[in-house]
Amino acid sequence: MIVEQRTYILHTGASLAEYLEAYEVIGLPAQKPILRGFLGYFVTEFGPQNELNHFWAYTDLEDRRTRRAELAKSRQWQECLAVIRPMIMTMENKIMYPTSFSPIRSLPVSVNDAHTAFNGN
Repeated sequence: MIVEQRTYILHTGASLAEYLEAYEVIGLPAQKPILRGFLGYFVTEFGPQNELNHFWAYTDLEDRRTRRAELAKSRQWQECLAVIRPMIMTMENKIMYPTSFSPIRSLPVSVNDAHTAFNGN
């Protein structure tokens, strides 16, 4: 399993609330059935302002490549990009591999896996 961390920083004048609303209503419903391994979407309180981080799990890099290619063909996803892309100043993504002692090491990732990870059990 791999986890992709995507980090976006919005332009200073962009509305975080507008971005999140467009993404929640248009983008996420387009992404979830295609990308599947949605782990979470987070905003920062301290550190860089207007920063968003979202995490997606895939079986491997080929699984990621095929799912992202399918997503690019989605009309609904393209509609979302038309709204959110102008708000984004920078984008960065990382591919991460879980360690042998990570509580989340395989797919599917369940709510119980995440609960265990955050509670140290």
